[in-house]
Amino acid sequence: MGDKAHAHPGAAGRAATADQPASVRNVVLVGHSGSGKTTLVEALALTAGAVNRAGRVEDGGTVSDYDDIEHRQQRSVQLSLVPVEWGGFKINLLDTPGYADFVGELRAGLRAADAALFVVSAADGVDGATRMVWEECAAVGMPRAIVVTHLEAARADFTEMTRTCAEAFGADDPDAVLPLYLPLHGAKGPDGHAPVTGLVGLLSQRVFDYASGERKESEPGEDQLPLIEEARNKLIEGIIAESEDESLMDRYLGGEDIDFKTLVDDLERAVARGIFHPVLAAAPAAEGARQGIGTVELLELITGGFPTPLEHPAPAVTTPDGKARPALGCDPEGPLVAEVVKTASDPYVGRVSLVRVFSGTLRPDETVHVSGHGLADRGHEDHDVDERVGALSSPFGKQQRVLAQCVAGDLACVAKLNRAETGDTLSTKDDPLLMEPWDMPDPLLPLAIQAHSKADEDKLSQGLSRLVAEDPTMRLEQNQDTHQVVLWCLGEAHADVALERLRSRYGVQVDVVAHKVSLRETFAGRSGGRGRHVKQSGGHGQYAICEIEVEPLPGGSGIEFVDKVVGGAVPRQFIPSVEKGVRAQAAKGVAAGYPLIDVRITLLDGKAHSVDSSDAAFQTAGALALREAAADARIHLLEPVAEVQVLVGDDHVGSVMSDLSGRRGRVVGTEQAPGGRTLVRAEVPEIEIGRYAVDLRSLSQGTARFSRSYARHEPMPPQLSERIREQAQDVS
Repeated sequence: MGDKAHAHPGAAGRAATADQPASVRNVVLVGHSGSGKTTLVEALALTAGAVNRAGRVEDGGTVSDYDDIEHRQQRSVQLSLVPVEWGGFKINLLDTPGYADFVGELRAGLRAADAALFVVSAADGVDGATRMVWEECAAVGMPRAIVVTHLEAARADFTEMTRTCAEAFGADDPDAVLPLYLPLHGAKGPDGHAPVTGLVGLLSQRVFDYASGERKESEPGEDQLPLIEEARNKLIEGIIAESEDESLMDRYLGGEDIDFKTLVDDLERAVARGIFHPVLAAAPAAEGARQGIGTVELLELITGGFPTPLEHPAPAVTTPDGKARPALGCDPEGPLVAEVVKTASDPYVGRVSLVRVFSGTLRPDETVHVSGHGLADRGHEDHDVDERVGALSSPFGKQQRVLAQCVAGDLACVAKLNRAETGDTLSTKDDPLLMEPWDMPDPLLPLAIQAHSKADEDKLSQGLSRLVAEDPTMRLEQNQDTHQVVLWCLGEAHADVALERLRSRYGVQVDVVAHKVSLRETFAGRSGGRGRHVKQSGGHGQYAICEIEVEPLPGGSGIEFVDKVVGGAVPRQFIPSVEKGVRAQAAKGVAAGYPLIDVRITLLDGKAHSVDSSDAAFQTAGALALREAAADARIHLLEPVAEVQVLVGDDHVGSVMSDLSGRRGRVVGTEQAPGGRTLVRAEVPEIEIGRYAVDLRSLSQGTARFSRSYARHEPMPPQLSERIREQAQDVS
């Protein structure tokens, strides 16, 4: 960061370790899919000497995107940790997927990190989803820097990209987003494009040439100085403006030459406090080179400008029963409090948990308390159990390098925590604690599945439970109304990965079926029915007759049963039998096989036999009476209506409202939201929003979010209701 030269000894073949929080840096890489995050991680690992050639470890694999599913899909689908050593520091690089379906992995990375590196492609610019993540980081004061990649692309312009970043990320203070280095270009090729060959430091006014494959430092040429003067002056003014020394600007404007060390110290403080966001450049290394262009500068920024875990407040903690506890300090000697930020299954070692230690020191073979709460609605059980920690290791591609311990502020993989799931807290068994959960998006795309064969059916339950334990952004539903198994996902790519993991990891083949919405039936008006169940076939017969009246009730009333029998026409002991019969038939439905609701059923009259009447006979008669009443009445099919709230940029409000209307939705209100957005509130039939998670992303270019909650059931339009009745008759 201070344009310092490093001759770093190679670290390949051994685990990066840390003894104190001050020597750890936890950095999450954020950016849209294809921005170059994984390539940049591999380049940083190469420069740090952690790999033998770009992205390769000893077994020939890569340090990131090493999962077989990622190879097949050719994109990151999960959070990857790549620890490297540089200048006496351990740097935990957290590579996150850029695709919106895997935002849960991104949130886990943000939770585990103390600073964020936003990777922006000079070829593609800044997308809306990346802006939203920037705002999330800004809301919690997370330090951020920006790396511009793909400078080798045709028409790539670093100056223009820096301006774009200032507009996108520095809305409140554009002078807080400024470049630290400018790229240097070589001779133009046949295509007219001049490749990036090095960088010039604006503060040090030194040239760092990578053209030979090694970083070489030199004085700038006379022709280069005018090119950097304006950018250098603007950078110095930006640093001084964020400085805690109010007299510094007056001294600078008065012509005083501010010394280099003062500027670097102020810059590092401003970055660590999250109020200044430097822009850097990165370009591919030359063939056979040991250092990628800009990687040394990035490592210097991370170690010199990003905060240590000591400077990052830990999440709030309570006891498992909710009693507040004092704030945690990042102290290796303090009480143990760690969090599972990712859970994965390995076919050889079983469950592996990626853990961030916030306080204390985690050691192998010790017994810890596992607390997990708040995700019961997603198929996760609440639990408070003691578990024995297995081996600790540091991941590097497919390898796991053994660790003796993991101190506060550091990250490690823990083997054989069989009950711990993503989001769970690990603490001492004598003083169990629970960390405040991080915000996870709701899965809103339903995927109805069924086992492909009997053999798959036997393994399905266990495979699904493991899948959900790994991914808290997935919800498992066993729908009692439709008798479907439903996986709720964040999008189509998320669903594809879930199915692939079921097949490849757990050996379960499933078929995707049409998702059914839980409909209901009700009577449109008053109707009567007579149930006659009389059978005489020798021996003990069956005799029960009952007459009922059915009338509709307001929504939410359920089923009300009223006894108005007079004169003992139906003996008292059989009246509950009639009620049981009509309720059983109501649960099965009377028109299209959906439960009947919101009616009053009144028993008016009936007949019994002193010998042949029975409980079973009157249950059957009650069911027959309800069916007869339905045959002579108009039955409404009721569909669930959801209350939908869409947070969308002002540019897309019109498209979203028009689309909701096309889904039979009723917009009930709009209100202005911060950041040039609008909150649209609407009521929409659930049958119309099965794929809304996918369609809204397309409508808003990935920038809108929505939530949904059940409001009520309402009558379906007649034509749609009739179609569903016909389908039910065809099935029966």
